[in-house]
Amino acid sequence: MTTTPEVHTQVTSEEIAHVFDEAPPPADLSGYGLEDWFTLAAFWLMVACVVAQFFTRYVLNDSFAWTEEIAIYALIVVVFLGSSLCVRASRHIQVDFLYRYLSRGAGRALSTAVDVIRIGFFAYGTVLTHRYAQLIPDEMMTTIQFPKSVVFYAVVIAFALMTLRAIQVAWQNWRRGYSVLERPSAFDGSEA
Repeated sequence: MTTTPEVHTQVTSEEIAHVFDEAPPPADLSGYGLEDWFTLAAFWLMVACVVAQFFTRYVLNDSFAWTEEIAIYALIVVVFLGSSLCVRASRHIQVDFLYRYLSRGAGRALSTAVDVIRIGFFAYGTVLTHRYAQLIPDEMMTTIQFPKSVVFYAVVIAFALMTLRAIQVAWQNWRRGYSVLERPSAFDGSEA
C-alpha cells in the first residue's frame, strides 16, 4: 500500500495578515427557500424558550411552566419545516450502495420509483396531518390559552411543502437523467 506524503506549505505571518485585508465575499442567500426563514424563526423561538427555562429554573429557582411546552412545539415546527429543506437539497438519509451494482437503466428505473414513492408518502402525510389538525380545532395547549391546531397546521404546511419539493426534485432528476442515488459524486462535489 502506497501512501502519498502530506505537503505542508510554509505561510508567513504577513501572508496571513493580508487575508484579513481582503473584502469578504458578498452574502449569497439565493440557496434558501421561504420555508428556511420560517424554520429559522421557529428555531430562535425554541432557543429563547430554552434559555428562559434554564434561567428561571436554575437562577431564579422558580421556572416558567410555559417555556417547556412552547419549546417542544417549536421543535416540532423546526423538524418538519426543516425536512422540506432536506427534501429540496436531497439531504435525507439514503442508501445508494445498490445502485453501484445495477445497470444504468435499472438504476434509473429504481431511482424514478423512489421519487414516486417519496411523493406519495409526503402527499399521504399531508392528508393524515390535515385530518388530525381538523380533529383538534378547539384543543388548547396545557400552559397557555393557544390552540394546538396551529402547530399541527404548521406540520400540514410542512408536509405539503415536502410534497411540492419532492415533485420539484423528481422533475429535476428526470430532466437531468440521474439522481443523487445514481451518482452521489455529482452532488457532493467529489466529481471533477
